[in-house]
Amino acid sequence: MSSAQTPVFLVNQTKVFDYLIPFHKPLISCRSSASQSFPMWRNIAKQTISRSQARLTIASQSRGFPQEDFKFRFPVFGSFSSSGCREMGVRRLSGITRPAEEFSGRVGLNDSCFNGSFARGYTSVAEEVSSTDVEEEPSVVDEVQELLKEMKKEKKREDHRSWRMRKQEHVGMSNSKYRNLWRRQVKIETEEWERAAAEYGELLMDMCEQKLAPNLPYVKSLFLGWFEPLRDAIVKEQELFRLGKSKAVYAHYIDQLPADMVAVITMHKLMGHLMTSSDNGCVKVVHAACSVGDAIEQEIRIRTFLNKTRKKKGDDEEESREGENGTPMKEQDRLRKKVNELIKKQKLSAVRKILQSHDYTKPWTAEIRAKVGSRLIELLTKTAHIQSPANLEDNDLPDVRPAFTHTFKTVGKGNVSSGRKYGVIECDPLVRKGLEKTGRYALMPYMPMLVPPLKWSGYDRGAYLFLASYIMKTHGAKQQREALKSAPKGQLKPIFEALDTLGSTKWRVNKRVLTVVDRIWSSGGCTAHLVDRSDVPLPEKPDTEDESILKKWRWELRSAKKVNSERHSLRCDIELKLSVARKMKDEEGFYYPHNIDFRGRAYPMPPHLNHLGSDLCRGVLEFAEGRPLGSPGLRWLKIHLANLYAGGVDKLSNEGRLAFTENHLEDIFDSADRPLEGSRWWLKAEDPFQCLAVCINLTEALRSPSPVTVLSHIPVHQDGSCNGLQHYAALGRDTLGAEAVNLVAGEKPADVYSGIATRVLAIMRRDADRDPEVYPEALRARKLVNQVDRKLVKQTVMTSVYGVTYSGARDQMKRRLKERSAFSDEKESFGAACYAAKVTLTAMDEMFEAARSIMHWFGECAKIIASENETVRWTTPLGLPVVQPYQQMETQLVRTSLQTLSLQRETDKVLVRRQRTAFPPNFIHSLDGSHMMMTAVACKRAGVCFAGVHDSFWTHACDVDKLNKILREKFVELYSQPILENLLESFEESFPHLEFPPLPERGDLDLKVVLESPYFFN
Repeated sequence: MSSAQTPVFLVNQTKVFDYLIPFHKPLISCRSSASQSFPMWRNIAKQTISRSQARLTIASQSRGFPQEDFKFRFPVFGSFSSSGCREMGVRRLSGITRPAEEFSGRVGLNDSCFNGSFARGYTSVAEEVSSTDVEEEPSVVDEVQELLKEMKKEKKREDHRSWRMRKQEHVGMSNSKYRNLWRRQVKIETEEWERAAAEYGELLMDMCEQKLAPNLPYVKSLFLGWFEPLRDAIVKEQELFRLGKSKAVYAHYIDQLPADMVAVITMHKLMGHLMTSSDNGCVKVVHAACSVGDAIEQEIRIRTFLNKTRKKKGDDEEESREGENGTPMKEQDRLRKKVNELIKKQKLSAVRKILQSHDYTKPWTAEIRAKVGSRLIELLTKTAHIQSPANLEDNDLPDVRPAFTHTFKTVGKGNVSSGRKYGVIECDPLVRKGLEKTGRYALMPYMPMLVPPLKWSGYDRGAYLFLASYIMKTHGAKQQREALKSAPKGQLKPIFEALDTLGSTKWRVNKRVLTVVDRIWSSGGCTAHLVDRSDVPLPEKPDTEDESILKKWRWELRSAKKVNSERHSLRCDIELKLSVARKMKDEEGFYYPHNIDFRGRAYPMPPHLNHLGSDLCRGVLEFAEGRPLGSPGLRWLKIHLANLYAGGVDKLSNEGRLAFTENHLEDIFDSADRPLEGSRWWLKAEDPFQCLAVCINLTEALRSPSPVTVLSHIPVHQDGSCNGLQHYAALGRDTLGAEAVNLVAGEKPADVYSGIATRVLAIMRRDADRDPEVYPEALRARKLVNQVDRKLVKQTVMTSVYGVTYSGARDQMKRRLKERSAFSDEKESFGAACYAAKVTLTAMDEMFEAARSIMHWFGECAKIIASENETVRWTTPLGLPVVQPYQQMETQLVRTSLQTLSLQRETDKVLVRRQRTAFPPNFIHSLDGSHMMMTAVACKRAGVCFAGVHDSFWTHACDVDKLNKILREKFVELYSQPILENLLESFEESFPHLEFPPLPERGDLDLKVVLESPYFFN
């Protein structure tokens, strides 16, 4: 067979796929090869012809050949995991709307987007390359095919631009505006460390040339002082590795980034841990090391990706000169020719090296992360110093000391030590003081997004453009991760849609509230539930040898240090929240990508400032979109203000709440006009900052000539009434329980906590009348009768849904009694707490008999399963597979340059007791998560803006009535399914050899009564 007769299989179909061909210039062809290559081609031709056309067609369809429009996919970072540490790595995302002039023509690494076509006129790589060794080295064919996939060009630019514009239509942005925000978002995600390193370099030069150091903020001057010595130490490490003088495991990994960037990451990650630590300026070495290692690995992967896809200058001009015929970029063309030349010369090892250079590195192990992080932290502890600003005499030496110390602490509780030790990094008190002002200089890549999050389409495909994003927080739970990844894609569509809906809600900062917060914070805090910015003074040691006095002093000293430690943590937390608010305050709007925990509950991914947070967070956040109040909206805004004020007002009927607001209009106006100079009525509210935000909006509306037309950005809340018990009442069709938690209509909201308190009081009064000699608890009952109220029992009732045990309830009661100083004697207080817990749980059993029986059934089923060393697993009504992650952990000792670290890794052995006790609350949480998601999607389809925090659903004031209708309908829809029957059936199918108890008896509650209950959510 001559070269001209080389068979071309399905050649008549190649034009159909022309737009998919990565380049149109033919590769160096076999036709110019030496004659000895002909036998190889005959053999390959026979193999090719022997394949059936039907099989090729089916295969091609599975690789993306169907007649649907081609959608270009861009590779980004994400998907890999390793036990013991947080996951990150290479991930692939679909549908990133990138500006064409910046990113068109980049190499795509997603083989799912390459559709299997080769250069024009060829149907396989085997017909394209020329090498007599191909038969002996068949893997090269596959490798070259993968290389060609990597060099895949995007679809025609005009098609892509049209697709991008369609994606933007729902965003409501112009093309140029979206493009600008997109660029900024990419920089936030990919250039934060690089920008910081460059800034430190510039500041160092400015400081040397212009003596600018005194003008720098204290914390930034600290960072600047540490930056250069740490960077130089890292440079030495890298040089030792390059010279072959360092054989340490970590050396290769540290050398993959510029030293200045490694230094910045190390400083900021360690300081971030110290800021969020509750241990008063200490952080465990194992946590800090793994975190630093994670950050280094992620930055390496992001830079690798950007370096491989960054366009060279002039690519756009070249592409325009070549026309729209799909001509490849110069780099692709050069690489293509290089590969073909090497194949012709039979230099297969060189080809493999090129191919390997286009592969991402393998995921780092937990051990590597720990070693890399430990070494970098060790370098920081050796190079970072701090000088005390104390007054020094001219002849005194400066007080220069290490900023960080590596030391060990003993594991223990209270004054009892276990003897086991763990390593910590402890910062100097001067550094600790500076941490409270570090928030504004902290680098936080996981910020709210300036553009809508990417739609979720898989385990690691969605949310951020480049930053590693995972749909579930699996925390190393391998079985849960595998169950999620193996779930059919269609099964998870409801979850994807719900998370996309939550992420599409646009937010903004309420500047007026933020201004008030800043004024309070700058003046020392200690107002509106903000922590005091000053420490409590430590008691001086008494000048005595009296042991009883010294013992009391030591106790007071420990107490003061504990208070200061707690204040330090709270101050750091507030500073981080305010830092995000200040950075975002001038943005027109931003978005919170969401993911879920293993039970299916949704959470915003940015960690510091979000609507899941405290009153401070919720007060400074509002919907970016404003909607006219209308008459219903004005009414709901007034009710919402009363709910936020609370103090018993939120237990009134809606009419009572309206009356409360109407009676305090002067206070409301004064709060809006003079929040800190006036009577400060808003500070009396249970949620003061949210109350202030509503005061401002309501004042604006009521002073307007047309209040109903005033725009409102305030999220109005509709909260469930002890929502866990609402779900139990629906599961058990429990009429009595339903009445207690507002599934059934009433003139005013039923208060389950007051109801339980009434029952507890009745039991205690009965016991108090009994003879103490016969019934010893009578004395405790007599002392507790005057202590029983709603607050005493509230926490125990709330946590009953989470399977609170007797000992847990006892500890809760003990804390409540201690707050009231009800008993001076510790032993007497403990006995009273035991009795109060027992009575409260008895009252719970009486009022929620159906709930307790279902809870017991859940526990028995879980015990049976876990006793077989199996994890409890189920599928939520929305199709999410859930696997309880409670398994025994084993310790892996890793020797690092700093210390030996203990890394935890899960084993195959389950924790039976934990599987049993956690199942009831986890199952209920999976149901309340399903209810919220169903409501979110229905609201989106109805044009209602939605945000949710578990059992609290938010929307604009004008849409509250619509939200209420939807959430009730979705609750009835959810519980119209045979949920318990389906659960039992799944258990029996998964474990046919096990025998499960029958379903508990249920009542006759008609769920449709929920539709007419005004206080079900209120």
